[in-house]
Amino acid sequence: MNTFTLRTLSRSLLFAVMATASQLALAGQPLVCLIQPSKIAEVGTSVTGVIEDIRVERGDYVKKGQVIAVLRGDVERAALDVAKSKAQADADVQAALANVDYSRQRLDRAIDLYKKKFISEQALDQTRTEFQVAEQKLAQAKEQRRIWEREMGLAKSQLAERTITSPISGIVAERYLSTGERVEERSVARVVSINPLHVEVMVPSAHFGKVKTGMTATVMPDLPDAPPVEAKVTLVDKLIDGASNTFRVRLNVPNADQSLPAGLRCKADLGLEPVASSSGMAKPASFRSGQPAPAKAVSYRQ
Repeated sequence: MNTFTLRTLSRSLLFAVMATASQLALAGQPLVCLIQPSKIAEVGTSVTGVIEDIRVERGDYVKKGQVIAVLRGDVERAALDVAKSKAQADADVQAALANVDYSRQRLDRAIDLYKKKFISEQALDQTRTEFQVAEQKLAQAKEQRRIWEREMGLAKSQLAERTITSPISGIVAERYLSTGERVEERSVARVVSINPLHVEVMVPSAHFGKVKTGMTATVMPDLPDAPPVEAKVTLVDKLIDGASNTFRVRLNVPNADQSLPAGLRCKADLGLEPVASSSGMAKPASFRSGQPAPAKAVSYRQ
């Protein structure tokens, strides 16, 4: 399943939740909700290359920074070796240092001879200039070495781009490519974080202002033998959806043992009082029996 299909499915499920949220609230039942990953990362790279080694499979747990895949990097490794050789070359600097020491000694002798009137001022100036030139050559050699060190850092960065790592800790939900395939603008894998989980709840607008961040709610996963779990309200939207007359609330569910999978439908009890229907319409039989009505049976009036 590609990313478009996954997101389309999630939106479809949310629309189904939106279509029944108001009716369930009128009936005094817990609100329908959807359990989702707290983070979704489409893992890729900014460079183009061929996969040399893929190190994860679908369903694997990965930590943040763990290597997912490695691209072929023969050229980058060779460039790094050359840059290292240049950066570690010390001969030019050592030669320049020796020349500076020799020029300094010549200058000291020239100054002494000048004081004793054995050489002319012109000869002293020439020796002094040679010393200054030697110092400039030393500075040039050191600057060249710094440039090579920066080139080595660039080569390391280029080689590091051939290693694809996970930006988050989580489960590999999908692996798109295999060894030998070319990576261009396509993701290599999708990693989702399921600790914590996010629960998206559509709440009728009649309760707007009553739901606050930090409130405690009870989430009942639609999974056999799954016990209710406690959740915290972390986000309350400030926008009302006109079609369903609801607003979205996000709950945070700790899932350290990863016992709950993402993608489940659920029911959430926010402790809200039932609200009366402003239209005076009778409650459909499907709601009296505790079963959600299909979306086509829901009608809205302006």
